Amino acid sequence: MGDFLKLDTDKVISYGDDLIECLKNKRDLNMLRQSVDGVHMLQSSCETDFSEIKNLLEAEYQTRITECKKKIDNAKSEVIADADIDSLQKEFLEELNKENKLREELRIVSDEMSNLEHQRVSIEGRKQILKKRKKEELRAQMELSMYASVTKIIPDLTNETQISGRILFSEQLMWCLKIS
Repeated sequence: MGDFLKLDTDKVISYGDDLIECLKNKRDLNMLRQSVDGVHMLQSSCETDFSEIKNLLEAEYQTRITECKKKIDNAKSEVIADADIDSLQKEFLEELNKENKLREELRIVSDEMSNLEHQRVSIEGRKQILKKRKKEELRAQMELSMYASVTKIIPDLTNETQISGRILFSEQLMWCLKIS
């Protein structure tokens, strides 16, 4: 079980490092911001379209249902033949089926919009985590640089089971500080 946790941690750290490298490039960060802005615009547009379509469909099918009910009432009041009543009832049932299908499509669109909202929230959370990790990484680099300049020793962080490092002479220290 320890290997499983280590594997996931390694993947997460690798993923975080990849994202940090990606976001170091301002153009990539701008593209990410533009993508998020595009998602917001698309969501707003979808919500507007969804509302308009919903209102149109409800109004249209409400009028159709009302018309069908009137036709049925007229048919009953005029004592129409059973065949005519059956055809009107069949038409009414077809309209109800169409309405049910449209409601189902409306529910699907609503679910998709909900999924998009969840994805947006997830992306926002990831952005915050990346920002925090970048800040922590910069702080760690600055701290390591400070330790190296004060002690003239660079720790070896590759082996966590033992304490080791390199002692730098003044020329190497200057070279190390320039790289950091």
